[in-house]
Amino acid sequence: MDALATDGLQDDARFAESYVRARGARGYGPRRIAAELRERGLVAAVIERALAECDWAAQARAAQRKKFGSAPSTPAERARQIRFLDYRGFDAAHIRQALSTDDEDF
Repeated sequence: MDALATDGLQDDARFAESYVRARGARGYGPRRIAAELRERGLVAAVIERALAECDWAAQARAAQRKKFGSAPSTPAERARQIRFLDYRGFDAAHIRQALSTDDEDF
């Protein structure tokens, strides 16, 4: 592994950025992606730098729209959508922004 890193063929930062882009595009949030990267042995500083590149509120909104299609209309539906986004690894602030009804797209 050291030889690969020396030759520039293995780079944790590049792997983390690629992983964050791929998992983010599939609708996963920063908490879940960070946990997955920690499981793969990456250090916190590399993970934080890779996660800082994304607009997580927009990613949460995209995941919510893909799964549900519209803003929640009842408290029960709102709770269901919150649970889904929380499971996917989004923070409370990102979930609030994703479910806000003052957006003109809804």
